[in-house]
Amino acid sequence: MSASLPIAKDKDAPAAAPDAPLPASRPDIAPLLLVPLLALAVLPFVSFPTWVTLSVAGLAMGMMIFIMASGLTLVFGLMNVLNFGHGAFVSVGAFSATLVLLPMRDWLEADSLAANLGALGLAVLLAMAVTALLGWAFERIVIMPVYGQHLKQILITMGGMIVTEQLINVIWGAEQVPLPLPAALRGAIFLGDAAIEKYRLLAVVVGLVVFAAMFITLNRTRIGLLIRAGVENGEMVEAMGYRIRRLFVAVFAAGSSLAGLGGVMWGLYKETLSAAMGADITVMIFIVIIIGGLGSVGGCFIGALLMALVANYAGFLAPKVALVSNIILMIAILLWRPAGLYSKSRG
Repeated sequence: MSASLPIAKDKDAPAAAPDAPLPASRPDIAPLLLVPLLALAVLPFVSFPTWVTLSVAGLAMGMMIFIMASGLTLVFGLMNVLNFGHGAFVSVGAFSATLVLLPMRDWLEADSLAANLGALGLAVLLAMAVTALLGWAFERIVIMPVYGQHLKQILITMGGMIVTEQLINVIWGAEQVPLPLPAALRGAIFLGDAAIEKYRLLAVVVGLVVFAAMFITLNRTRIGLLIRAGVENGEMVEAMGYRIRRLFVAVFAAGSSLAGLGGVMWGLYKETLSAAMGADITVMIFIVIIIGGLGSVGGCFIGALLMALVANYAGFLAPKVALVSNIILMIAILLWRPAGLYSKSRG
C-alpha cells in the first residue's frame, strides 16, 4: 500500500485567520440614483414651481402604487404565486372603507384634522381587516390547489377577480360611488408659487411609513429572517421545525391587507369608486413589479416612484407620450437590467 505524500505548503503564503469576516458585498446604488437623476433632468424644461408641483404629485402617486404593488411582490417573492386577482383586494378595500366613511360623513366634513384622520383611520383599519380575511380565504380556496402551476394560477386568479367585481356590483350597486376627501385634506399648501395638495402630502407620508415598516420587518426581525429564509430554502426552514405553510398564509393575508390600504388611498385620490378600479390598476402594478425585479420590495418602491414621475412629467411636457410612458420606461429598464432593478439574485 502506497503512503500518501505530504502536501507542500508555501511558507510565504499568509495563514488564513479562522475568524476572518467574509468580504462584504458592495451595495448596488445605481437604481437608487434614478429617481433624483430623473427629477433633475426635467428641471431645465419647466419652471421651478411647476417642477415642485409635478414632483410631489408624482411621488404621491408613486407611493400609492407602491402600497398596492408591495403586497403582490412580497407574495410572489415568498410563495412564487402569480396572483392576477390582486386588483380585487384593491376594490374590496376601497368599498369596505365606505362602510365607515359614509356613515361618518359629519366627521369628514368637520373642520378638524383630528376628526378627519380619526374617521379615515377607522376606515383604513376596517378595509385592511376585510381584505386580510378575504386574502386568507382566497389563498385557501383558490390559490392552494394550483401551487407551482403558473398558467393555472393566472387563469384562476383572473376568474376570482371577475367574480369579486360582480359581487361588489351586487352588494354596492353598479354605479360609481363618490368618495370626497375629508375637509381638512382638501385644497393645497402654497410654497411660493408652487401648489402642493394636502392629500398628496399625506399619501407620501403613508407610503414612506409602509416602506419603512416593511424594510424593518424583513431585515431586522425574526419573522423577516424566516420569510427571507423561506424564499431561499423553504425545505430547510421546515426541517428546523417552523411551519412555513402558515407563514405563507400570513404573508398572503398581509399582502392583501396592503392592497386594501392602497385601495382606500387610491379611491380618495380619484374621489370615485367603481368595481373595476382594481382591474384598471392591475397593469400598472405588474409593470412596477417587473421594473423593480420580481420579489424585490426595494425594487418595487423605486419602480413605482419612477413610473409615476415619468407619467407626470410626460403628461405635462408631451401628453401623447404619456399614454405609453409606462411601456417605454419598462423597456428601457429591462434593456439595462433584464431581471429588473433589484432581482432576488441581487438581493
